[in-house]
Amino acid sequence: MKIIIAYPPLKSDMGVPLLSQNRQFQYFKEPTYIYPVVPATAATLLKKEGHDCIWLDAIASGLSYEDFLTRVKAERPDLVAIETKTPVVKQHWRIIDDLKKLSTIDYRLSTVLFGDHVTALPQESFDNSKVDFVLTGGDYDFLLLNLCNSLNHRPSTIDYRLLEPGIWYRDGSSVKNTGKFKLDHDLNSLPFIDRELTQWNNYAYKNGNFKRTPGTYIMAGRDCWWGKCKFCAWPTLYPEFRSRNPENVVDEIERLVEHHCVREIMDDTGTFPVGDWLEEFCGDMIGRGLNKKITLDCNMRFGALNQNQYIKMREAGFRLVLFGLESANQVTLDRIHKNVPTQEIVESCKSARKAGLYPHITIMFGYPWESYNDALKTLDLGRWLLKKGYAYTVQATVVIPYPGSPLFDECRRDGLLRSLDWNDYDMKQPVMRSPIDDKKMMQLVQGIYAVAFDPEFILNRLASVRSFSDLSYFGRGAKKVFGHILDFKKRTK
Repeated sequence: MKIIIAYPPLKSDMGVPLLSQNRQFQYFKEPTYIYPVVPATAATLLKKEGHDCIWLDAIASGLSYEDFLTRVKAERPDLVAIETKTPVVKQHWRIIDDLKKLSTIDYRLSTVLFGDHVTALPQESFDNSKVDFVLTGGDYDFLLLNLCNSLNHRPSTIDYRLLEPGIWYRDGSSVKNTGKFKLDHDLNSLPFIDRELTQWNNYAYKNGNFKRTPGTYIMAGRDCWWGKCKFCAWPTLYPEFRSRNPENVVDEIERLVEHHCVREIMDDTGTFPVGDWLEEFCGDMIGRGLNKKITLDCNMRFGALNQNQYIKMREAGFRLVLFGLESANQVTLDRIHKNVPTQEIVESCKSARKAGLYPHITIMFGYPWESYNDALKTLDLGRWLLKKGYAYTVQATVVIPYPGSPLFDECRRDGLLRSLDWNDYDMKQPVMRSPIDDKKMMQLVQGIYAVAFDPEFILNRLASVRSFSDLSYFGRGAKKVFGHILDFKKRTK
């Protein structure tokens, strides 16, 4: 079969749509591209099994919509697969209907959607578009291979008995499915991603996480071993945490260093594995000397590590650790099931910095139960951590409860949602009712980035300069700051 894995162009004056920022969609004024690991794994699996797979990320490659359709028409694929998210699913429905128009009497094009939104609401896409298949759950790389193998075995019709659980499909005028998806695939069986096939260079430079380029992404696990945060939709995809074994992950890193000259790697696992797994991983990185050749970044939880473990990570080559701060209010942290005391936020940042690591913090505003003074506490804590140098970089957003998250279910039940128009879930405005008006809300988000103009912050950053690459990184960071301030200007309809 010929399959296109596609990110179609999305028309918007709000910037680059970061669809591949898997857990939280956002438009970025300053172009940013994040390598989509699971779709890239899907492409690699398909190619390895003998399918003709084409990678067509029209967003990262800058294709117009007309050029995108022309390319699909010229390739005449059997199937086009698209990752979707809540804020853009309505656009994808229209695109799928356009793609279906390319079918002729002697040529049939099938379409597939996958991602957290359609996992939460699979029937909806069949009701609103001509999509043929929906893959639910997070192992859509394995499911897409299973689907294509099943279609390939029966060119004219599909034997649905060959399909794994988690696949929804049209059967005549009705929609059927193969049952609840299962996360029983062996992640260690996956081939290393074919980086050339998936055009990894398109994502290797324009990314604020990378201090050293070219950089790329991997995933040691799927997805977060905590997995209880109420605002997160990814437990919909991965209700159970699994990881590859440490040696397998280090093997991939070694390959990226030796074959692609990668200089920095971001592991996009929801929370990087800890305990014995982390100890073995760090030991292997040091034992092979990779800690001297590559810089590593990862997501981590406050309170998950002690001082010696942070030191071990630094020795193994880690640089950036991303923490989900989310709020400075204990009531909120408890309510969203972060299970972390506010004091641990400060202590973990201090411990990581003492070890030579650079904490990146993520902050959210707009919880419906928080007052303006509550939100100011979060703003003040974030700014203080950044000014004192305990946190290095920051990402601030508006809380957006996606379908599939417990927060969405709670807000819908309690009448706290202002809109069920998925176009409104693009982070340009709050979608939950709040005592804080929209203008003040967006000013809070912008306010955290304004710390970049604070003299104490600037002096701390200048004191940390050790090389020309540091200066270059700060220069790129300044552009990102201005871009983020523009990112949260309210959308005009």
